[in-house]
Amino acid sequence: MAADLEKLNRKLDSPFAGLGLLRLALTHRSYGAANNERLEFLGDSILNFVVAKDLYERFPTAREGRLSRMRAQMVKRSTLAEVARELQLGDYLIMGSGELKSGGFDRDSILSDALEAIIGAVYIECGIQHAAALISGWFDSRLSMLSPEDTQKDAKTLLQEYLQALNAPLPEYRVTDVSGESHDQKFYVEVASEHLPMVFLGQGSSRRKAEQSAAKKALRELGLVKKDRVKKVSVKQDKQ
Repeated sequence: MAADLEKLNRKLDSPFAGLGLLRLALTHRSYGAANNERLEFLGDSILNFVVAKDLYERFPTAREGRLSRMRAQMVKRSTLAEVARELQLGDYLIMGSGELKSGGFDRDSILSDALEAIIGAVYIECGIQHAAALISGWFDSRLSMLSPEDTQKDAKTLLQEYLQALNAPLPEYRVTDVSGESHDQKFYVEVASEHLPMVFLGQGSSRRKAEQSAAKKALRELGLVKKDRVKKVSVKQDKQ
């Protein structure tokens, strides 16, 4: 494990003199009482601060509401999990046998939590400048693609809000297949809910894009997408 963690340490620009704190950041609560939850709490705050500062400087005329929506888009679970997969964090996670068997190493929630924990650990080890530099490197290309005028909610968010308005459970996404070489993969994902008329299958060059594709097909079937544009979700409530 030490050799593997040293490889990850180099990916992080070698902030850790020893590997104990990095190991803790990668330890899921299923492994034991000594886990990454406290580091995750710290890293979450640092991440929000660094992204907020970057947005404030990039968009000097954007109002608070738009800045908040852009930040939410950057720090949401699926985005953090994308960054974690780029770092191949799943290969380094330390988990209990139950989580390992259930595929926890590729679960968005676990990957995003581990990324935040690493941010917290880097801050403790090296301070805010190194932590901020790592975050800026991970998010620079994503932040460059943002525009204050383009903050429309994505299909997954709209589908989730639609189901929540019905007091229904969140939709479930499941990878059904991955094809192609590692540099040119195609993901197939299905989304299901007891409040959807059927299971919808989406595909894309990443898991996130495939999930968005599946969600958009569900919205189209529900009449919430027209001519490739997402309409505002509204659900009529019965009068009491």
